[in-house]
Amino acid sequence: MFTSVSSRSAFAYKRASVEASVDQADPHQLVNLLFEALQRAIGGAKLHMQAGDIPNKCKQIGNAISILEEGLKAPLDLQKGGEIAANLYELYGYCVRRLLLANAKNDQTILDEVSRLIEPVAAGWKQIRGTGPAYLRPV
Repeated sequence: MFTSVSSRSAFAYKRASVEASVDQADPHQLVNLLFEALQRAIGGAKLHMQAGDIPNKCKQIGNAISILEEGLKAPLDLQKGGEIAANLYELYGYCVRRLLLANAKNDQTILDEVSRLIEPVAAGWKQIRGTGPAYLRPV
């Protein structure tokens, strides 16, 4: 029913740290944070899946889907971004469909697949720092 003071303190510290990171981040850094949060959510879903913790598995997969749909896919500017934006749009949509299937089938290999698909995109995003990609709408 109650958590220990140290657990609550650690959670509050973590939340404040994340909020500070987001508040101080430029748009490029925000996308980096989204990729990191996405990978954490997928990893968390996998751990909960292994433990048989269905409610938390579902929560983590839901978080991953929200990050893909609202954080990464929604800001894509398909008009200005051309082929890159269109490819990312399709990739993110595919990943969402795969996450839904992983959730329904309790399939860790699908979670691994999504993680592997996202990793090179996240790594590439880190490398383009400061080039001002045209495929994102201004925030």
